[in-house]
Amino acid sequence: MAVDLSTNVGSLRLGAPVMPASGTGGHGAELGAFGDLSTLGAVVVKSMLPGPWPGNAAVRVHQTPSGMINSVGLQGTGIPAWIRDELPGLIDAGASIVVSIWGRSVEEYAEAAALIAALPAEVIAVEVNISCPNTEKGNELFAHSTAATEAVLAATASANRPRWAKLSPNAGPLLVPVAEAALIGGADALTVSNTYMGLVVDPETRRPRIGNGAGGVSGPAIHPLAVKAVADVHRSLPEAAILAAGGVATAEDVIEFALVGASAVQVGTSNFADPRTCFRLVHEVSAWCEAHGVRSFGELIGTADLTPLPSPG
Repeated sequence: MAVDLSTNVGSLRLGAPVMPASGTGGHGAELGAFGDLSTLGAVVVKSMLPGPWPGNAAVRVHQTPSGMINSVGLQGTGIPAWIRDELPGLIDAGASIVVSIWGRSVEEYAEAAALIAALPAEVIAVEVNISCPNTEKGNELFAHSTAATEAVLAATASANRPRWAKLSPNAGPLLVPVAEAALIGGADALTVSNTYMGLVVDPETRRPRIGNGAGGVSGPAIHPLAVKAVADVHRSLPEAAILAAGGVATAEDVIEFALVGASAVQVGTSNFADPRTCFRLVHEVSAWCEAHGVRSFGELIGTADLTPLPSPG
């Protein structure tokens, strides 16, 4: 039985439900050394500003149980340099490209979006990473404010492409209201979500193990938390397209996210352990569907029964 792995993400139809998460596959075609990029749903590149940004002080990454903590700080050479140096290789590799942008102000997001507007059709979407500090508000995350989220999404309309709003799980009870604000601002889909904030201290030095102090925790350890976040957003906003991220390492992780409402998944930390992961998961998801009599991936989306069981008493 041939399994149809194509999936609708907002206004886009992707050939497969698996892609690398921003920041875990580089700025260009690096993952192409390990598989055919055209077989993935998309390639999401590392988040970029309009100009260069040095990132945070070392140490930037530290291993944690079943994952890692990082504070790389979104280092990059900027969108114009990326267009010149990295975009051609991605196009040559046959990738469907999603550009991830960030900013320190609403105006900087707008500037980044404008730089994307005239790019070739191979750039299919823009992921608006709002899990970033708003320097105009004392480093409050954009994704922790409904007003700031709506303003950023509205300001990025000039990208002339579908926009995916990358949310922050650290918004807590604001996650769903922020997701709704992103849709009001013009988001075509929601990426749920980013890393969970954490802190790791070295008992010998009594100092944080990464240079920036706190950082983002990712990997299999956060997967159940991410599943809950996706389920919460889908329950409240059932018509919203969701890209799920958080600890994806197996075909079962992909299926689980689909069952609670995700149309596609993004693979992050697992790419560092094995850069073949995305390509492997495309095959393994197809095999899982065939083994379970599922003819198309779309049949799975949002079909989990989350009704609590009655108390035995």
